[in-house]
Amino acid sequence: MILVWLPSADVTRYLQLDYIANDNPLAAIEQDIEIENQVDLLLEQPNMGRPGRVVTTRELVIGRTSFIVAYRIKNQRIEILRVLHGSQQWPKNMKAMLEVPKIDLQ
Repeated sequence: MILVWLPSADVTRYLQLDYIANDNPLAAIEQDIEIENQVDLLLEQPNMGRPGRVVTTRELVIGRTSFIVAYRIKNQRIEILRVLHGSQQWPKNMKAMLEVPKIDLQ
């Protein structure tokens, strides 16, 4: 199995960590490392996340953070779909899950 971060996951991860970094850059780095380490465990245990709120997805609660990583297993690939804060509104369907948020670079 291989692990693939989809663009929707890359962008939501960046946005979440950028928000934290505005107040505490070190905390953002530490949380990013935690996300990376726990997501890498999916290669050994792909079903370790709970069943997802969106059909065909799973959710990995990232310990020591407020983040949840949405992913799916598809054709010997673990696809990371999105990184969400636990209090965020959850996408209602797969189309919304895969949407890449716009980044304001101002």
